[in-house]
Amino acid sequence: MSTNPTRVPQEERTRAMRARLMEATVECLVECGFSGTSTTLVSQRAGVSRGAQLHHFPTKNDLVVAAVEHISTTRGAEMAAALAHAPTGEGRTRAVLELLAEHFTSPIFAAALELWVAARTDPTLAEAVGPLEQRVGRETHQLTAAALGVDGNARGARELVQATLDLVRGLGLANTISDDARRRARILDAWATTLDAQLLSPDHSTTEGA
Repeated sequence: MSTNPTRVPQEERTRAMRARLMEATVECLVECGFSGTSTTLVSQRAGVSRGAQLHHFPTKNDLVVAAVEHISTTRGAEMAAALAHAPTGEGRTRAVLELLAEHFTSPIFAAALELWVAARTDPTLAEAVGPLEQRVGRETHQLTAAALGVDGNARGARELVQATLDLVRGLGLANTISDDARRRARILDAWATTLDAQLLSPDHSTTEGA
């Protein structure tokens, strides 16, 4: 009787290899920036042979465009998971702002930021980044409104939720230059007070005990 070990299906091996390449691309974007990320560096980081990597992603652009989808999907999943556990009751608003700030100062946001900057002058990359970022933006807006307990489509509430996302995105950008944690905390404290006064009024709230 044959004692050959069970072989992993080719499709599963390919999927696992692509996942390693995507994770390695994110790590390289965070550590080396877009200009410092190369297909050779990514394959070395992923532990994938150069030939196998080139078979699936012949050029850096092919690799990065695939990474755009991966990063967008990861960002959406991480945001959904974080905001799904946002507390209710007293302190809710400040807690939601902290969760948002954690996302916008995370490595996956830094990787996305590298792609945004590169896409400004790369039409092919811009074509990939644009629609996915719009999708992530819509999802994040909906998740944030739900976590705050407001109707994100209502006039007034919609603009304040968007202002919140613009604020934390800007704070995330500032954090890429230096550790901005102390100033960020003060700003989020002040913004939480503003939101509690505006968003959580009877005209905007959609949940009890907000």
